[in-house]
Amino acid sequence: MARITIEDCLEKVENRFALSIAAMKRASQISKGATVVASENDDNKHVVSALREIAEGKVNVIYPKDRDNY
Repeated sequence: MARITIEDCLEKVENRFALSIAAMKRASQISKGATVVASENDDNKHVVSALREIAEGKVNVIYPKDRDNY
């Protein structure tokens, strides 16, 4: 199994803060029963699966339109 690096994920997400929020939200979805779409799903923890999906570009990160309020 190949390792996931932060740099791989940052190619798909604007910054580390957005990455941490996106990974947390996706991991929460997976823990509630969402299907994992990552290519390698060898009984990984939900956060690892979420990061792998982000790095592979299989999930889209949607940013709020009005960022001044966040």
